[in-house]
Parts: sequence; C-alpha cells; structure tokens
Amino acid sequence: MVNLRDKGAALWEGWNRPKRVAFVIILIGLVGLLPYGGDFSFTSFLNTPISSYQAVLVYPVGMYVLMALGLNIVVGKSGLLDLGYVAFFAIGGYTAGILGTRTHLNTWEILPIGMGTAMIAGVLLGLPTLRLRGDYLAIVTLGFGEIVRIVALNTQSIGASTGIPSIPTPPKTFGIKFDIVHNTSYFWVVLILILLVIWMIRRFTVRRPGRAWEAIRQDEDVAILMGVPILRYKVWSFSIGAAVGGAAGVIFASKTQYVAPNMFTFNVSVLILSCVVFGGMGNMWGVILGGVLLAYLPERIRFISNARQLVFGIALVLIMNLRPDGLLPRKKREKLGAAKKAGE
Repeated sequence: MVNLRDKGAALWEGWNRPKRVAFVIILIGLVGLLPYGGDFSFTSFLNTPISSYQAVLVYPVGMYVLMALGLNIVVGKSGLLDLGYVAFFAIGGYTAGILGTRTHLNTWEILPIGMGTAMIAGVLLGLPTLRLRGDYLAIVTLGFGEIVRIVALNTQSIGASTGIPSIPTPPKTFGIKFDIVHNTSYFWVVLILILLVIWMIRRFTVRRPGRAWEAIRQDEDVAILMGVPILRYKVWSFSIGAAVGGAAGVIFASKTQYVAPNMFTFNVSVLILSCVVFGGMGNMWGVILGGVLLAYLPERIRFISNARQLVFGIALVLIMNLRPDGLLPRKKREKLGAAKKAGE
C-alpha cells in the first residue's frame, strides 16, 4: 500500500501543469456524477442495508468530509486539539433555523451570515483560550461545545429541546430545484464547498499563514523565538475552521429542515476528529479519505443493528494500531519529497 501511494505521488510530481489540471477536472467530473451511479448495476454493492448509497452522499459522507477539512486546519495544520468543533456546526445550523423561519432571507443569503457568526464565535473562544496548550485547550473547547448545546437546550425562544422545525430549503437556482427527497442538488452544493475549502487550504499552505501554522505545530516555543505571532495565527486557524463548520451547519439545516440540540452532541466532535486522525492529520487527501470511510462504513454495516458500533470501534482500534499515523500520513509525503530532492 505504501509503495503504491508513493508511486502515485511520484507520478503526480512528474506531471506538468496541463496534465494535472486535466486529471483534476476529470476527477471532479466523476465525483459530481456520483448521485447518478445508482443507475448502473456495478454500483449496487455500495448500497447500504436500508437505502441506496446516494442517500448518504450528503449526510453523513459529504458533511463529514467538509467538517473534517475544516477541523484539519485547526488540528492537522496548527496542532491545536479541538474537542468542541460541533459547536460551530450547531451555530451554523441554528443561524439557518432562526433566520430562515423568522426573516425573508434565503439559504444563500444566510450562508455567509452563518459562516460569519461561527467565525466570530471562533474568535471569541480563541482569544482567551488559545494561550493554553495540549490537554487544557482540549478541555476548554470540549466545554465550549457543551455550553452551546446546553444553551440551545434551555432557550425557549429558539425551541429549547424541541428545536426549530420548518426551515426552508434553498430557492431554485440555475434551474436546479432543491428538495429533501432528491440529494443530487445538495450533493453538488456540498461538493462545491469542499472544492472551495481545498482551494483555500492549498493557498494558505504555501503562504505566510501556512508556514506559521507549520511552525506552531512543530514547536510553539521555537516559533515564538523566531518572531511568529502565534496567538494571531492560532486565532486565524480557529476562525477559518469555525467558518467551514458554520457553512456545513447551514446546509445541513436547510436539508433536514429541522435542528435540535440532540443533533449536536459531543459524539459528532469525536467522529469528525476521528476522520482527521484516521485519514492522516495534516494531509488533506488523507482527511478526505478518512471522512468518506468513517461516514460510510457505519451505514454499510447497519444490518448488524446494535452491534455495529462495537464492530466499528474494534475496526478503528485495529486499523489505528496497524497504521498509527493514519491511512495517508503526512510524514510519508514529506519523506518522499525529501528523498526526491536528495536524489536530485
């Protein structure tokens, strides 16, 4: 597996720009056609025990990948352990619920507001807490996630435990109708958001914020000595990751047409963090792979009913023991690049 991955990376490095662009366009086109895959018999093995695989493309698969990419900015790029990422997902969802049912704004107008609200929450949380490190930071973020859920649970004006129903779906856009029966339109929206996040991460990685995040992840003390304003760049990573979580929350709320506190439990944060660790922290493609697998596999083994969580947990333990750095670890890619430079 390692040799195949390294050969694939070496092949990619050997391609010129037109070949890479053509490959990426073809790949995006194939992914965009996934909702239509059920029309072919050779895709039937992907169906889950209770529904076709298209039913899980948006949630949980698409949403998990989107949120895992956002959390990877915080955990994988900056090395900050965030156990309350579900809070930003909830803030986006409740923003869509409140504005969608009480104003005339549509989903596309609410989307930047939900992202901005989550980003502000990330800044407000980050400024006083990002001076902490390690376990202390993890405990504070965990507490923040629970605070958001408990506040929603006890606030009557936003539905308390019953939540907010009748959230409107997005309006018809470019001739595409959005409804909760067909996932195709929502899948394309989530795919576009994922592509935008990938583009953003790649741009940040090669610029000053990416280099600062790398320095913070490797050693905070050395980064401080080198003059890196670590608090500023920590808040950057926290707020950008929060905005991605907020965007996922808005789309999730518009698709389900309902949000409630029990949708945003600590378990969601753990699962998204598992996607990042399982795929390979810091490696964007590994995180995407981890998100797809950890979202799809529990649905695929649903036929074993209550035992599926036990089987899923055992599988995670075994795989993480066999590949402790994740399925596509970042270190392997760095070593490959170093080996290539040494060979030159």
